[in-house]
Amino acid sequence: MLDKLLEIGEQPYSDEDAEWDEFVANHPHGSILQTTNWARLKNRFGWTSHRVWLRKDGELVAGAQILYRSAAVGLVKMAYIPHGPLVDWDDEEQVAVLLNQIDHSVYERGASILKMEPLLWQSEAMSAKWQAICEQHNLLPDTDTIQPPNTILVDLRPSPDEILANMKQKTRYNIRLAAKKDVAVRQGSLDDIPAFNKLMRQTGERDEFGVHTPMYYHAAFEIFEPNNQVALFLAEYGGRPLAGVMVFVLGDMAAYLYGASSNEERQRMPTYAVQWAAMEWAKAQGCRWYDLWGVPDAPEEELEASFTERHDGLWGVYRFKRGFGGQIQRTIGATDRIYNKLVYKLYQWRRSR
Repeated sequence: MLDKLLEIGEQPYSDEDAEWDEFVANHPHGSILQTTNWARLKNRFGWTSHRVWLRKDGELVAGAQILYRSAAVGLVKMAYIPHGPLVDWDDEEQVAVLLNQIDHSVYERGASILKMEPLLWQSEAMSAKWQAICEQHNLLPDTDTIQPPNTILVDLRPSPDEILANMKQKTRYNIRLAAKKDVAVRQGSLDDIPAFNKLMRQTGERDEFGVHTPMYYHAAFEIFEPNNQVALFLAEYGGRPLAGVMVFVLGDMAAYLYGASSNEERQRMPTYAVQWAAMEWAKAQGCRWYDLWGVPDAPEEELEASFTERHDGLWGVYRFKRGFGGQIQRTIGATDRIYNKLVYKLYQWRRSR
């Protein structure tokens, strides 16, 4: 079993990048966050990246794309593997060898903490298995997460009419109401990013959450669009943008990562129209699933019980997303690998503040 170490930067897309991205797209736990283009996006905004992989009989069998950031929290240099590593967790040798290669990468770059967030869906069997893996490999589970562990997956395999039928009645009504109220949805281009940025700024101010800089969304679209891995949709009334979503695609999964809406004409339900247009587009691309990407991290029973009662935090977002049907899924969460205990205590203290 051989390892491969590769720095990811702004160099031209290579055969190794293409091979890696194909491996990620076909892996049962692959994610857009493990692709070459995701590393390139993060490289423009304060992160560096490094890729580790394993081969068997010449074929890629496991790997991880690791992001590094200095002073991510306080003075801590942190290593981060979003939705990874990609490995057969039932193969003890493969796991041990890959973790060893990850350790080498972390040591060489002077990071004190490694945070991993595998895209493994939680179940009773998986939870027990994951606990055993963490104990065997000195991993600290149940730590703070960066990516939202709870999400909703909408099945795109049925017909459009069936997908609509699986939504809540009010959501179906609002999708149709938007059309009746002359809301038009179109697919945007790089020239439409300024309009999307304006919507993002309004949404952040209205709902009191942080958004990326305008250049971030421009870079995300610019990097992923040539491979048809991203689409921007804008819902408009009278030529004025009222809502927008940016959706990313890898393999059979589409992920709704960024969305925004204006403070105007909200009674026309543009957010429902633009989300449905994105789902229809994802289905046409051959995607089987549409990931609504993030709801409050609570058990499904609590989510359903609080559906109409809570309005704080992400609960309004949850009600909107839940209306599109789908199934609630939770990953096994994050796990930390500690290389400096003193620095880790500093990290925990800063995170708690």
